[in-house]
Amino acid sequence: MTNQTTLAISQRSAGVAQITMSRPEVFNAFDEAMIKQLDMAFDELIDDSQVRVIVLAGDGKHFSAGADLQWMQRASNESHDWNLADARRFAEMLGKIDACPKPTLARVQGAALGGGVGLACACDIAIAADNASFAVSEAKFGILPAVIGPYLTNAVGKRHARRLALTMARIRAAEALAIGLVHQVCVLDEFDSAIDATTQELLVGGPRAQAEIKALFAQLEVGPVTEDVRELSAQTISRVRGTDEAREGIAAFLDKRQPDWIPE
Repeated sequence: MTNQTTLAISQRSAGVAQITMSRPEVFNAFDEAMIKQLDMAFDELIDDSQVRVIVLAGDGKHFSAGADLQWMQRASNESHDWNLADARRFAEMLGKIDACPKPTLARVQGAALGGGVGLACACDIAIAADNASFAVSEAKFGILPAVIGPYLTNAVGKRHARRLALTMARIRAAEALAIGLVHQVCVLDEFDSAIDATTQELLVGGPRAQAEIKALFAQLEVGPVTEDVRELSAQTISRVRGTDEAREGIAAFLDKRQPDWIPE
């Protein structure tokens, strides 16, 4: 696949693409260029019918140090309109990861700071090496985790999110697992085996079904199951049952064979 100046796109295995942030000299901190290229990379992989799962990784010892402070310094001297347009581009990029119709998985090693935490939270699944650490550190620089805030609160809940943002505490992988910031922690020697095991699990599901899961769950909130929610769920399953993918999935199970969407 393609290479760009601040990231690389590669095939991890059949049906699985990896986007690797490639600025290890600054711990994969992102700026305007990387934000634009991440946005373009997700567009490319969403449009690629051969790609079923997307892994987001960081080159070197660390996942991502978040926003590049040189970028933030430039922003602090720009106009409000410039900052608003810049922030909207970051928000749109995170939104694209969150709304990606294909399953996404964050591969987190070393430090994930500020916006790096946001990237992990925007992915469907986050797996961390046991050397990973996390800090929502924006207030240290007189700013706040505004754009990543919705994804952080969705991942860990409001009280944990507020604590992390207000104290800027750096937490280890075990605590990140306990509060729901990541889903699995692995020793470094077994890290990539765990990533690959999860991607293989994801490939078993029907791609349209997985896109429907993400679209439906994006509309659901924790709370009462109202008449509107019940109707949404009934309308969704009744529509999906009649798809070619559903017919293939049921036929494959009854025939004791793999469905045709699983890569060879």
